[in-house]
Amino acid sequence: MQVSFACTDHGLKAPRNGEHSKQNATSPNTASQARARFRTVALIARSLGSFTHRYHHNLKESTAKLTGMKYRNLGKSGLRVSCLGLGDLSVCQVAEQLMTIAYESGVNLFDTAEVYSGGKAEIILGNIIKKKCWRLALGLLALGNLLPQPATLTLLSGLKGSLQRMQLEYVDVVFANRTDNNTPMEEIVRAMTHVINQGMSMYWGTSRWSAMEIMEAYSVARQFNLIPPVCEQAEYHFFQRDKVETQLPELYHKIGVGVVSWSPLACGIITGKYENGIPECSRASMKPYQWLRDKIMSEDGRKQQAKLKELAHIAEKLGCTLPQLAIAWCLRNEGVSSVLLGSSNPTQLTENLGAIQVIPKMTAGIASEVDHILGNRPHSKRDYHH
Repeated sequence: MQVSFACTDHGLKAPRNGEHSKQNATSPNTASQARARFRTVALIARSLGSFTHRYHHNLKESTAKLTGMKYRNLGKSGLRVSCLGLGDLSVCQVAEQLMTIAYESGVNLFDTAEVYSGGKAEIILGNIIKKKCWRLALGLLALGNLLPQPATLTLLSGLKGSLQRMQLEYVDVVFANRTDNNTPMEEIVRAMTHVINQGMSMYWGTSRWSAMEIMEAYSVARQFNLIPPVCEQAEYHFFQRDKVETQLPELYHKIGVGVVSWSPLACGIITGKYENGIPECSRASMKPYQWLRDKIMSEDGRKQQAKLKELAHIAEKLGCTLPQLAIAWCLRNEGVSSVLLGSSNPTQLTENLGAIQVIPKMTAGIASEVDHILGNRPHSKRDYHH
């Protein structure tokens, strides 16, 4: 079965010769009905793997036999994504190398945003996809400042710009980052529904939303027959657990909202490279990351480093690195659909992708050992270790 659902078929919606005049004469109602039919056909065709252009290379789940990559549903939707995705591609010099390593390892989920390198990351990503003839489940992060006044028009304008830079007709998932709490929830949900009905995306998710906001969006969607979100992008790592482990699981079981987590290594803190201070050329040594430096050098930061030393012993026992242990630990949660990796060089990415081999070793006993060292397991109704 095909893992990804044809996000890079550039000719999918291209009009044939002579169709422009017909389209211009089409009434708004007819056009709306046509878009609805297109979306219905697209949903069925994607589930059957029908959008397969003969000139495109397809990533199939059989890839897992070679790479060990696991595929999970995005929340409780029908979209299958690799359990490891590739995030921020703002490192232009090695972007193609990183994407190639990820893709050949079975990754089919790439996350990008307009803010990454001022839109250059989207251009680079699009050029690489076109050059390689790849078909991917592509996550596109829609900026929160696209939503206000009015949400629909600004979101459409921003999304069209992103799609144009990436040379794509549509993406599988659009994430809405809600930074403006003054925008009515109904307007946001209507905007995202409109994006999907326009054929620009198949699903939408939220980014950094509270559980209450996500539930409100779902309720609004049900009330007005709109499309609800299928997942939430949330920070999740050893030292940031409460939201993903206590708030979101309830939403996963009740309304099917899954998690795409980011920063599994806590901005590099969990790599262990800050054990003896701030190395030169590290992220925390750069001026824009003074906040990270302060965090590492604080009392809590020193306590975290002490815990990481103990966790390194568990990693050594399992025959893996500390970053691999941290990533596999994130994936033990049943509600986590995919973990986004942020790598700056090929060696680091290859190491992080190796976390796939550690997942079977994340037994209940190992998880308990990690919990004992961290001492920060949130109180919850269910045990999500498995």
